[in-house]
Amino acid sequence: MRHRLLIAGIVGCAAAVGAGFTLTPQKADSFAQKLSAVLARSDTPASEHVTEFSNDELNAYLQLRMAPTFPPGVTEPAVTFVGQGRLIGRAIVDLDGLRKKSSGGWFDPAAYLAGKLPVTAVGTLRTANGIGQLALERAEVGGVPVPLTLLQELVTLYTKSSKLPAGFNLNEPFELPSHIQRIEVGAGLAVVVQ
Repeated sequence: MRHRLLIAGIVGCAAAVGAGFTLTPQKADSFAQKLSAVLARSDTPASEHVTEFSNDELNAYLQLRMAPTFPPGVTEPAVTFVGQGRLIGRAIVDLDGLRKKSSGGWFDPAAYLAGKLPVTAVGTLRTANGIGQLALERAEVGGVPVPLTLLQELVTLYTKSSKLPAGFNLNEPFELPSHIQRIEVGAGLAVVVQ
């Protein structure tokens, strides 16, 4: 469970597929080893230890190791570290579950969504003093811009659990796990500082 929270902290919310990534088992192994080291330091006080995760490492880990643990209906996750805190996340999402929960009214965009479509979110991750917050800029479903509230509905639908009965709220600050003080997102690289 802690490794999922760390990944969520790194990407701000675990929604993400991109072209051009080199997905190899070696890169997934590299991410896993670094992740294990970060988790091993979770019981020690902050000491400015730095761990770097590349885009390729994260995406190899997400697709080659984590994909079987994603909720049914979420496939091909990937994240692009743009730089200056900016992230682009993309996944193929089965939207039928969201449509079933919609009001079905004329002004409910979820009522018009069906099937498996790429969902993309762009935002900026800001972290300091062990707290993170994602400032979402835009969201798209199948390449069409959608209201950020629709993205929140999707995230809520797929992140509800006994430990998180209301699901993950994209607008609220969240505590970074494992004594992480901050995450710096650069171009193609996320730096975790514990």
